[in-house]
Amino acid sequence: MKRTMFTMLIGLLALSLSGCTGQPQADPTEAASPTTDTAQQPVSTDAPTADSSTTTPPDATTSPAGGETAQTPATGRLGTVIDRGSLICGVNGGLPGFSNLDPDGTFSGFDVDFCRVVAAAALGDPEAVEFRPLSAQERFTAVQTGEVDVLFRNTTWTLNRDSAVGMDFGPTTFYDGQGIMALASLNATQLEDLVGATVCVQTGTTTELNLTDQFRARNIEFDPLVFSDIDATYAAYDEGRCDAVTSDRSQLVSRRTTLQNPGDHVILDAVLSKEPLSPAVAQGDSQWRDVVSWAIYATIQAEEFGINSGNIGDFLATENPDIQRFLGIDAEFGKDLGVANDFVVKIIEGVGNYGEIYDRNLGPGTVFDLDRGPNGVWTNDGLLYSPPFR
Repeated sequence: MKRTMFTMLIGLLALSLSGCTGQPQADPTEAASPTTDTAQQPVSTDAPTADSSTTTPPDATTSPAGGETAQTPATGRLGTVIDRGSLICGVNGGLPGFSNLDPDGTFSGFDVDFCRVVAAAALGDPEAVEFRPLSAQERFTAVQTGEVDVLFRNTTWTLNRDSAVGMDFGPTTFYDGQGIMALASLNATQLEDLVGATVCVQTGTTTELNLTDQFRARNIEFDPLVFSDIDATYAAYDEGRCDAVTSDRSQLVSRRTTLQNPGDHVILDAVLSKEPLSPAVAQGDSQWRDVVSWAIYATIQAEEFGINSGNIGDFLATENPDIQRFLGIDAEFGKDLGVANDFVVKIIEGVGNYGEIYDRNLGPGTVFDLDRGPNGVWTNDGLLYSPPFR
């Protein structure tokens, strides 16, 4: 009996001393389990309490160790362009002011400059471009088969082309409309004055469809003379085989300068359609479409900011946070796209902003002298508008 009571006292003393050490008491039912077996440890089902001083905002991009945002890998068509070291750009090649092969063997024009814009964004070099002249019939096949990386060929963005034809379009670079050029001797001022006229038109274009629709809607009888080639179309008109010729108004202005006697032809005021001329890439490659799109937006946003090829150096030290982000000083949008972080700087330094591109090829001082009209930035009552660089 005494021995039993003594044993109980020793046990109580041991428990008392164990409580004073601050160590948790073992559960007798787990005494046989190894303490290193994590599978036997209890798991809390309560969410941990976040420390507000270290919580990542919901819209923030988490950086890897080292504090730098990972470069988005260049895949698909962008990867192909970078590996090749040059951009293959589909153009018209015979449309002065937009894309034309000059006597010295170089290409010039509004569309040509936007090819260089994309090359500057993707490769950092606006001159790393191979221009591929394409007919209206060849252009979409060239994109679909990968013969060209991007198409800048006075091409109208339509639903059918954006779906069944397999194109993805970038931002509209030129807002146009279909018009008609006629012999001045006809004294025509409106479409109704062309009753019974022969009209030259290029096949395989929205132009051919619009001509038929508009004349039928007005009950105007006419004789279409159709050609597959743009040069043949205007050659026939210049030879007097047609009374009038129809195409985008910008093309009519361009082509009138190449006729034997430009003053013998007038462009009617009538606008037959909407023609948003836009670049096209093959469907299914969102990264490449993003690069093309944001390269174009960069030229528009630069004009809105007042940044051009002559003063961009002054803006590199700006304190304006919007411009800092835009130029890649305080943002890493280039990495997000899979290109160099200073891609906007490369574009503006090498090619210029939208206004510079327009004026150099189509504006005052050129033979075309085309008014900007809808092709002004939105702050000047135009239709050009860039999403935010944020």
